[in-house]
Amino acid sequence: MQASSVKTVQDARAIVAERDLDYIKVGVFDSDGILRGKHMGREKFLGALDKGFGFCDVVLGWDSNDQLYDNASLTGWHTGYPDAEVRLLPETCRDLPFEFDGRGLLFLGEFAGTAEAACPRGVLRRVLDRADRLGFAATAALEYEFFLFDETPHSAADKNYRGLRPITPGNFGYSMLRTSVLADFHGALLKLCGDMDFPLEGLHTETGPGVLEAAIDKDDALRAADKAALFKTFTKVLAQQHDMMATFMARWSVDYPGQSGHLHLSLRGRTDAGAVFHDAAAAQGISTAMRHFIGGQQALMPELLAMVAPTVNAYTRLVPGFWAPTGATWGFENRTCALRAIGGSPAAQRVEYRVAAADGNPYLVMAAALGSGLWGIENEIEPMPAMVGNAYDQKVPAKLKLPTSLGEAAQRLTRSKAARQLFGDVFVEHFAASRDWEEREARKAVTDWQLQRYFEII
Repeated sequence: MQASSVKTVQDARAIVAERDLDYIKVGVFDSDGILRGKHMGREKFLGALDKGFGFCDVVLGWDSNDQLYDNASLTGWHTGYPDAEVRLLPETCRDLPFEFDGRGLLFLGEFAGTAEAACPRGVLRRVLDRADRLGFAATAALEYEFFLFDETPHSAADKNYRGLRPITPGNFGYSMLRTSVLADFHGALLKLCGDMDFPLEGLHTETGPGVLEAAIDKDDALRAADKAALFKTFTKVLAQQHDMMATFMARWSVDYPGQSGHLHLSLRGRTDAGAVFHDAAAAQGISTAMRHFIGGQQALMPELLAMVAPTVNAYTRLVPGFWAPTGATWGFENRTCALRAIGGSPAAQRVEYRVAAADGNPYLVMAAALGSGLWGIENEIEPMPAMVGNAYDQKVPAKLKLPTSLGEAAQRLTRSKAARQLFGDVFVEHFAASRDWEEREARKAVTDWQLQRYFEII
């Protein structure tokens, strides 16, 4: 049996028996999009397929550095960090080609019970339930830029993450030279993505030392988010297996623009294959539903930015002149805007959500982009006039300017009535508190810039 054929609990039991596995890997994605998990013995796994299993809820109560939040209400010392219920998802079964002589399997889980309200995958699933109630289904695809370095975790840490050596020097965008010289790694990545059921539509070098861009094949929105989250995780795994490191930071160097994580989204009718976004009789083929979808995304982008730009580092990318927007702008086929409407056939008509960076949690990025669009359709929100030309040089109304720091973005999320309506009070309060923690942790740091600027002269 192929892993991609597993859809039910019975299928999961059958493939484990067929491969004679003593251990199966299970994992859940946390608020930062980090895959947390373990090897689970066969008998426990088979039982968990029916009953779920307990997973310490500290993974929803700490940051990406395993430091405990001091402001979390969902879990903390006050709750004793109990186990949270996790349900296994048979349909997420993946091959792990580098484990157990190629027989290894991975299954994703989703938090249930009281923790479900804060589960990133659960948040997206509830937004998709909203789409279904409105008569829509969503198709999505994500694309990521990431840098590769000729480093290991030990060498990077020993260098204090300074003076790192990219795998290649210079600016070689769309380079056939670089992809040919590094064909072993590129081929291994393409094969891994195919083997683990998140195949790539394209892979190429971008401008900059050692930077690649990967476009993941489109799929139904929830599966697309699974694919994106797994792609980020296992690209890093593969790189380290090749004595390299991959980073999906929003911006790792002041010398280069940031790394994007653009999301492409479209809607289709639930009961037919017709594309909701396309109207041949309308200007540029943009249907009324698509226009209102863009209007909702534009109106709520400043309020939901913390879900899309979730790190302190992300805001170093959202500055003028670095191929990233500073306002909630939109335009037709305009890559200087935060929202790019893309025309074409009914199947191709879509919106590219360009404000997102590579460091975003795919589930939350998609929940924010899709949820705000659905809100726009429900409330018939008209967007501002489309930007023509360089949107970076044009003024936007104050209400469409994006927050300039993670702390500001977290406050905007907390105050957002639409966010609470779309995602629930528990998620909004928990996630906003986690971003406030992240901002406060960053303020404790004494940076190289501060030392160079103030050490002698002040």
